[in-house]
Amino acid sequence: MSRNVISAKLDIIFKKMFTENEDMLYSFVSSMLEIPQESVKEIKITNPELPPETLSGKFSRLDLSLKVDDRLVNVEIQVKNDTDYRDRTLFYWAKLYSSELKSGEDYSELKQTITINIINFNMFAGEDYHTEVAAMIKGTDEVFSDKFGIHFFELKKVGKKPNPENSRELWLQFINADSEEELEMISQTNVPIMKKAVNVIYDMSEDTKIREIARLREKALHDEASALKNAKAEGREEGRAEGREEGRAEGRAEGRAEGRAEGRAEGRAEGRAEGRAEGRAETEAKIIANMKALGMTEEQIKKIISRT
Repeated sequence: MSRNVISAKLDIIFKKMFTENEDMLYSFVSSMLEIPQESVKEIKITNPELPPETLSGKFSRLDLSLKVDDRLVNVEIQVKNDTDYRDRTLFYWAKLYSSELKSGEDYSELKQTITINIINFNMFAGEDYHTEVAAMIKGTDEVFSDKFGIHFFELKKVGKKPNPENSRELWLQFINADSEEELEMISQTNVPIMKKAVNVIYDMSEDTKIREIARLREKALHDEASALKNAKAEGREEGRAEGREEGRAEGRAEGRAEGRAEGRAEGRAEGRAEGRAEGRAETEAKIIANMKALGMTEEQIKKIISRT
């Protein structure tokens, strides 16, 4: 019988696991950034705390903020696809980039800043699970600045068969695992750090306190999703109501405009008809006056007019 395991996709578990296991953190960071682990001299976690109110609070963010040698690195797990996620990622990158520049310091002191976003949904059209966003000069291959770096890792595009030669993919498969069977496949690659990571998850899964923490966090995330869904539904309904009212107002305005246009057209037509009638009457009066001046009788004039 397989055991019920907690998932490293849950941000609280992810953060707790890496803040308490430095060797796993070094391996993970070097794999995600594809830099030799021996080249990493120091990793310092700048936000290791797990505030209790964060676990059950909606709309809270549990990321992992690091100093990796002379780089600033932020790691975040995102399970749900929020429409503003790209903008949010850019905002957090900018906030981290400017966070350590002190008043009076030169801009050259700004550090290379990298965000690692592990997402449980598809964001890009390609089949590759890794997308790197860089600051490039449009129309060329020239890098504008090597201080900018945003990485997206799409878990749904990660293969299921573990490859011991690909440490980056192994870590993503480990994070993506939801069952003991999947974890065992990773453990059987005999990569020492991955075997340790699997055992850490097993131990955390057996810890009653940690399971309760995971339950509270999952509940908070579900509540957040429900709140967003309800807000969107309310927004759509309000939008439809406003749209209907705007439509009625526009219809009334168009009706009035059409009425005025039709009234002007009818007025012009009527005016032309009346003008023609008045013109004919004036012409006829002049003709009769001229006939009388020539000495013609009323009877003669009537006969001529009736024939015309």
